[in-house]
Amino acid sequence: MRLWSLHPRYLDPQGLVALWREALLARAVLRGQTKGYRHHPQLLRFSAHPSPRRAISAYLAAVCDEADARGYAFDRSKAGPLHAVTPIAVTRGQLGFEWMHLLAKLKVRDPQLHRTWRGERAPGCHPMFRVRAGGVAAWERVG
Repeated sequence: MRLWSLHPRYLDPQGLVALWREALLARAVLRGQTKGYRHHPQLLRFSAHPSPRRAISAYLAAVCDEADARGYAFDRSKAGPLHAVTPIAVTRGQLGFEWMHLLAKLKVRDPQLHRTWRGERAPGCHPMFRVRAGGVAAWERVG
C-alpha cells in the first residue's frame, strides 16, 4: 500500500488508479470493514488523526479531483462525505524520499512523464498534507 504524500498530479495513469484503490482500501480499514492491513504503517498518520475517517475521505476527494481533471470517471460517492479537516504534517524528508521513489517508478513505467518531472526540485504535497521540516518517516522502508 502506498498512500502518497505527493500531489496526485505527479502520478502516471497506473499510479493514480492504484492510489485510488489503495486509498479506498485504507478507508475500509479505518472503518473496520476489513481484517487485513489494520496495522499497515502507511495508515499510522491517518489513524493518528483526530478524525481518521474524515481525513481519508478528504484524501480520496483530492485524488478524485485529479482524476476529474484528467477526464477519468472515478466514483466520487466512494470518497464519502467531505468535511473540513486539519491537515496532516508531512516532512520534507518524507516528500523527498517519495519523490525519488516515484521518479524511479516513472523511469520504467512512463519515461516521458519521468522526463517531464525529473527537473522538479520542490514537488508539491497532496492537499491533505502540510509540509514541515524533518527527515523520512520512521514507518518508511528505507533501503
